[in-house]
Amino acid sequence: MKKLRVTVDGKAYEVLVEILDDDNPVPAHASPVRSAHVATAHVAAPETPVGAHSGGSAKAGDIPSPLAGKVVSIDVGIGSRIEANAQLVTLEAMKMNTYIFAPAAGTVHEILVKPGDAVEEGQILVRIS
Repeated sequence: MKKLRVTVDGKAYEVLVEILDDDNPVPAHASPVRSAHVATAHVAAPETPVGAHSGGSAKAGDIPSPLAGKVVSIDVGIGSRIEANAQLVTLEAMKMNTYIFAPAAGTVHEILVKPGDAVEEGQILVRIS
């Protein structure tokens, strides 16, 4: 295992990487890896939605998914008063959790997804007002 630093959009992340090469092959009798470490990334929802797949046009206060993935959890409830940068939704894509944060303070007006749902990039997840 090798520890590396990866920078994405100016934010640095430390990751552990397993180096696989022909000089050190895995023995045939070795058991396969059965557990995986889930990495995390923090993503602020854009103030202007990139697109809407919720059956209508995007409106102010719509929080879109920044990527395609699966909803792990909804971290707020309808009617919740939230502050800017409050965590709204947790998505998983490629064994990595992505946290979606509110771009501004407001009240959760509508939640359009539930845990386990597959979502597309740009699909509206939550509406705040």
